[in-house]
Amino acid sequence: MKRLIASFRYAGQGLRNVCQSEANFRIHLAASLVVIILGYVFDIATLEWVAISLSIGLVMSMECLNSAIEYLADFVSPHKHTQIKKVKDAAAAAVLVTALAAAVVGLCIFAPKIWVLF
Repeated sequence: MKRLIASFRYAGQGLRNVCQSEANFRIHLAASLVVIILGYVFDIATLEWVAISLSIGLVMSMECLNSAIEYLADFVSPHKHTQIKKVKDAAAAAVLVTALAAAVVGLCIFAPKIWVLF
């Protein structure tokens, strides 16, 4: 049980570190809060909440993985190196692809609801 509690503590520390040191994580966190508020304002359906929750979880997870890859790459090679740049760029691209997919989910859910207001 101690190991389980410790693993949650380590995960919490990692989340706190990423939140404190990565501006893009904080931007995605703010966007997530806006989407959650919009979900309540528009009273979205249960399956829409599932899609939104999974999208937010995936984007935030990818941000954490991207940060971990960047931290490791900087540790392994603190100097500029073309291969390390490729690794970092690929990790950043994964976040971008996930964020774009999440934006599509958001548009599919919220665009029709916003459209009827006009």
